[in-house]
Amino acid sequence: QVQLTESGGGSVQAGGSLRLSCAASASVSTNAMGWFRQSPGKERDFVAAITSSGVTTDYAGSVKGRFTISKDSAENTVYLQMNSLKAEDTGIYYCAARESFYTTRRPAAYRYWGQGTQVTVSS
Repeated sequence: QVQLTESGGGSVQAGGSLRLSCAASASVSTNAMGWFRQSPGKERDFVAAITSSGVTTDYAGSVKGRFTISKDSAENTVYLQMNSLKAEDTGIYYCAARESFYTTRRPAAYRYWGQGTQVTVSS
């Protein structure tokens, strides 16, 4: 059982930056990790994911070039660096882990989820 805890959310103006962290209670060296976000009244959408090795990443088209996901397996932590934030990036950001080396964009394929952290971008 892995518990995930997100931090680093907050309010920022458009064009600003935030760095989200996801701390795992156990080793995630063999887990692919992902970030998802959910806005009110909408489904949980894929944002970014990283393989267990940290070598390969995947990004939603809307964040590619602005967000960077990274993984520190020694610290059991995954990060999401968010730059050039836009109002449409607003939402609750969730960290997730799956019992596989490989990434996927499907939320149902991730077994462990954090409680989420709120990101609000004002224009």
